[in-house]
Amino acid sequence: QVQLVESGGGLVQAGGSLRLSCAASGRTFSSSAMGWFRRAPGKEREFVSAITWSGGATSYADSVKGRFTISRDNAKNTAYLQMNSLKPEDTGVYYCAAGLKWPLSELKAYDYWGQGTQVTVSS
Repeated sequence: QVQLVESGGGLVQAGGSLRLSCAASGRTFSSSAMGWFRRAPGKEREFVSAITWSGGATSYADSVKGRFTISRDNAKNTAYLQMNSLKPEDTGVYYCAAGLKWPLSELKAYDYWGQGTQVTVSS
């Protein structure tokens, strides 16, 4: 089992930055792929970014490419999402997830989810 706790959300002006963290407990973190998803108000949860267990491969939604960077530190059991050049449309609840299936851009790949952290970008 893996327990996930997100942190780092908050209110930021457009153009600003935030760094989200996802602290994991459980023995399978280092062997799990990690993903970040978000749910904007009134919308479905959508894929943001993912990283393989080794950190050797990453993927991003087109809407965040070039602005967001995913990383992980298996020694600290933590995954990160660095978000730069934030836009109002990035507003939402951000969730991290851990899983062992594919494809990493889909919800079904993940077995464990955090409770989410709110990100609000003002214009």
